[in-house]
Amino acid sequence: MKGLDYTVLILVIIGAINWGLIGFFGLDLVAFTCGSMSILSRIIYAVIGLCGLYAISFCGRIGKN
Repeated sequence: MKGLDYTVLILVIIGAINWGLIGFFGLDLVAFTCGSMSILSRIIYAVIGLCGLYAISFCGRIGKN
């Protein structure tokens, strides 16, 4: 379970960095590397979105550790 948590955390951080780049510089790294709304970029966005939803469970587990 710990390995999954670290993987999810890394992907959420990558997603946050991408959003920061979009906000500050208008640069979308996923679209830049994979094409704007290509199948691959949509899969990447979906996986990072699912990781973000899973990361919500971190809030419930903070006090338990």
